[in-house]
Amino acid sequence: MTKVKSAPRRVYRRTRPSWERGYYAHGYWLGKEKLGSVKLGPRPDWDGIYRWQAGHYAGEASTLDEAKRAVEAAVLLGTSQLQLFGD
Repeated sequence: MTKVKSAPRRVYRRTRPSWERGYYAHGYWLGKEKLGSVKLGPRPDWDGIYRWQAGHYAGEASTLDEAKRAVEAAVLLGTSQLQLFGD
């Protein structure tokens, strides 16, 4: 009796979003889709506040780490929240 070899299983790897640094902004990307960003004001006029935006959510933070966490939370909330009204 001969053994029949089955085809090797593909390993499914879920791609994770990553941060990309820029000169005046940091972007949060999933592949080629931009999920959110953290921006600074113009260099001579910068007031020390980081402005973040992700989908329909936006806000301000005093540190870059806080702004990045807010973007990540907004992206997670946007993907897990159910729609209230069907379009």
